[in-house]
Amino acid sequence: MKKITLFVILFTFTNLITAQEENTSEIVTADKNNKWTLEAGAGYSKGLRPFEAGYFSSNSGKLLGSAKFNSFNFGARYMFSPTFGIKGNFIYDDMRNTNNSSGELSKPFRMTQLSFTFQGVINLNRLLNIEKQLGRFGMLFHGGIDVAQVTSKTPNEVEHDQNFGVTEYNGGFIFGFTPQVRIGKRMTVMLDVSLLKNIRQHFNWDGSYAENRINLGGELVTTGFGLSYSFGDNDMHGDYTTIQESQLEEIGELNDRIANLESLMNDMDKDGVPDYLDKEPNTLVGVAVDTKGRMLDTNTNGIPDEIEKNYDNTFNNAPVKDENNVVIDATTSAESIEKLINEKYIAAYFDLDKRQPSAASADEIGFMLNYLRNNPTKTIDIIGFADELGNNEYNMKLSSDRAQNVKNILVKAGIDPSRMGIVPNGKDTSVDRTSEYARRLVRKVVFKITN
Repeated sequence: MKKITLFVILFTFTNLITAQEENTSEIVTADKNNKWTLEAGAGYSKGLRPFEAGYFSSNSGKLLGSAKFNSFNFGARYMFSPTFGIKGNFIYDDMRNTNNSSGELSKPFRMTQLSFTFQGVINLNRLLNIEKQLGRFGMLFHGGIDVAQVTSKTPNEVEHDQNFGVTEYNGGFIFGFTPQVRIGKRMTVMLDVSLLKNIRQHFNWDGSYAENRINLGGELVTTGFGLSYSFGDNDMHGDYTTIQESQLEEIGELNDRIANLESLMNDMDKDGVPDYLDKEPNTLVGVAVDTKGRMLDTNTNGIPDEIEKNYDNTFNNAPVKDENNVVIDATTSAESIEKLINEKYIAAYFDLDKRQPSAASADEIGFMLNYLRNNPTKTIDIIGFADELGNNEYNMKLSSDRAQNVKNILVKAGIDPSRMGIVPNGKDTSVDRTSEYARRLVRKVVFKITN
């Protein structure tokens, strides 16, 4: 007991001396944190069970049960991360008899145990995120397996065989809790309390064999003080460094900003103007626009220049081409022009799963625009198609949207919407569905003169 008191006084004095040290910790990234720690300590271990009658190792009437230094350990710890690690310890225990609370002396016994433990370690300060609140104070939890060589040093009696000189091997689990206080940049003082529970133990702790009902089981508790020393490239003990997380937070913020920028830079109508700046986000693909995404209309007649330029004189002797690039004389009769339209020579085409016509379709839509402008009494149906990919319901809606978007373009160009009807035809099954090039021919909108 005097030794324990002396140790506590020494620990308190040392801690008071170092209390003036600034309570700061070095800031490092997780990969630069000191990972290795050496640990050494001494304390009191006592068997809880099993004992044969007349043997005991603790005096319940005295503080700490008449504790004596009879347990010594040395080990090393490695932290995979600032929070989790592993450690290995060699422990030597020398257990002997003592008096009980009534002054009765236990029968003499002595058991020595040399054990090795392999345990996982958790830094509770970091797990619970309370490092700043606790400062120099730290808490570790550890648990794992134990293998031990136990030797009876108890003299044999006439009526009892204490197996003097016999060595056996035990195995079980060990769990413990370790409060610690940093007394220097690299060193801490520890108080460790551990419980060993063997699942293989033939000996009683006095050296005799256990009764069958409690055979193959035993418990031992150890309480001890120790020191730990952390080494590595940093001056601060690995359990107390401040792990830099600001860089990770900054990276996360940058990723969020990039994602927002990508969203802002979306260009749904592919006119080269981001959606957040686009005043007309549904312009025809391929039609020239200004910096705000509006279709160019230099003569302010409501018809985009790109559509108007090739067909201003369609019916004034300007050449017109069908989809086979064959020139149709502009003097062709109205019947011939209507035949071109009704027999689907004039068509707007669409890319896969798109609802806006392709850039190449501007001329075809422009042809229909000029026809309707020059024939104000005529009405048409705008007929939408899709290829065979996808289900019927989806493709019916897709073909309707395509026809509607072509109508919208013509309406914006000045054509009365009442002159144009929408006819969704869904899938066109007239081509080989396994051919991508063939499917391109049926992703289209065609026109039919109805009056």
